[in-house]
Amino acid sequence: MSTTMTHDAGHHEEHPTGIKRWLFTTNHKDIGTLYLWFSFTMFLIGGTFALVIRAELFEPGLQIVNPQFFNMMTTMHGLVMIFGAIMPGFVGLANWQIPLMVGAPDMALPRMNNWSFWLLPFAATMLVAPMFMGAHFMDGNGPWFGWTFYAPLSLQYNHLAYFVFAIHLLGISSIMGAINIIATILNMRAPGMTLMKMPLFVWTWLITAFLLIAVMPVLAGCVTMLLTDKYFGTSFFNAAGGGDPVLFQHVFWFFGHPEVYIMILPAFGIVSQIIPTFARKKLFGYSSMVYATASIAFLSFIVWAHHMFTVGMPVAGELFFMYATVLIAVPTGVKVFNWVATMWRGSMTFEPPMLWAISFVFLFTIGGLSGIMLAVVPADVQYQDTYFVVAHFHYVLVTGALFGIIGAVYYWLPKWTGNMYSDKLAKWHFWLSLVSVNLTFFPMHFTGLAGMPRRYADYPLEFTRFNQWSSVGAFIFGFSQLLLLILVIKCIRGGQKATSEVWEGAEGLEWTVPSPAPYHTFAIAPEVK
Repeated sequence: MSTTMTHDAGHHEEHPTGIKRWLFTTNHKDIGTLYLWFSFTMFLIGGTFALVIRAELFEPGLQIVNPQFFNMMTTMHGLVMIFGAIMPGFVGLANWQIPLMVGAPDMALPRMNNWSFWLLPFAATMLVAPMFMGAHFMDGNGPWFGWTFYAPLSLQYNHLAYFVFAIHLLGISSIMGAINIIATILNMRAPGMTLMKMPLFVWTWLITAFLLIAVMPVLAGCVTMLLTDKYFGTSFFNAAGGGDPVLFQHVFWFFGHPEVYIMILPAFGIVSQIIPTFARKKLFGYSSMVYATASIAFLSFIVWAHHMFTVGMPVAGELFFMYATVLIAVPTGVKVFNWVATMWRGSMTFEPPMLWAISFVFLFTIGGLSGIMLAVVPADVQYQDTYFVVAHFHYVLVTGALFGIIGAVYYWLPKWTGNMYSDKLAKWHFWLSLVSVNLTFFPMHFTGLAGMPRRYADYPLEFTRFNQWSSVGAFIFGFSQLLLLILVIKCIRGGQKATSEVWEGAEGLEWTVPSPAPYHTFAIAPEVK
């Protein structure tokens, strides 16, 4: 009896309940869940900022907010979506899936895993807090200098230290997450799982983790130089003191361009898991997918200055960055070809995850093609800083990264909760999102080509109609995401039990080795007769 009691006491200590469970958890599934809920919360906050922007731009003239507040919204929308929604969303998926996919009992460094998550809410609070400083909220006291925070403009900002500290915390969190992912994949694979037998989601995350470790310190250096310029009398970016404002852009984009790939490579991995499942065929060209991912990662380091074609660099520099950028289209094209080839003559069915994956392939390609247009120097000089650029990167990051994350949630949710979600609600969510996202961003190509600059709170009369379409689309898209919230909550609470092989007749979905069942509500309870 005493043995049982001791065992129970130990068991109780090991698995705390309530708030303690979530604060102190080292279980990869719990931490993945925390990341995903944090990501979704930040997505709704960042989306609210976007709706303020679109409400202001519904018609010409200033009606809702002043230009300073408008600039604060554009800045906060970008920062919150990148560092708060997309990146933590992918890390949450990695936490949930990588141990399951490589047959590991958990992540390699579970306590560091907990810490890397719990830095995020504090970092996000510090990022958003300055918005509420000052006498009036509507004055726009938060960061107003654009999400790229170019010096010397950002050096005029009063709460720069807050901002810099928040970015440092976000970076530390990312680096710890990346170290953990690399350690898990390289050291904890099941016997017999060689690198070239790993699922593609695992491969894309391995490569992404190396990118994170390479570029996050560059961002840290960049914001630290800003900090010393403002508060310690240095002149890295101050021309009057012998510094160079263009240096800021070089350092920032050396981080910023690989960062764009950090936000899309895991989505490539997700789509490479979903399409073979619902085409009921093996992925076409597995090894070429791995090499294409690695090539994209390498090339992402040598193209940063394509964001800077208008700073007056030498023609030789422009040519190099133009050719290197166009070259990225090759491995990306290989991926698109392989996805289409996987679907070709497959026994396709169109469950919700497959709908998101197919729309990803089609719409991400649109973003890629406008990217090739922006890579060409003479054309870029015309497109630079117009809504064409906004259209381009939203096609990559919304219909690319975000659609990838949502597709993954629909794909793995039955596995996570043991319950099947409402197919009808999922289809409504998909079609509303698909139509509205195109209504939002496609017209921006035309407003941009017609010369409408981005980050302006007002515009001439002739841009009205396209802006109204974009604004209506944005509101439909934003409110459609509440359907996802309802669907997920309903699925966690109950519903039809998911089978052991959720998507019937589909190959490639099951894990290699089952990880131990979690000790909480996500475990599938035996049915009571």
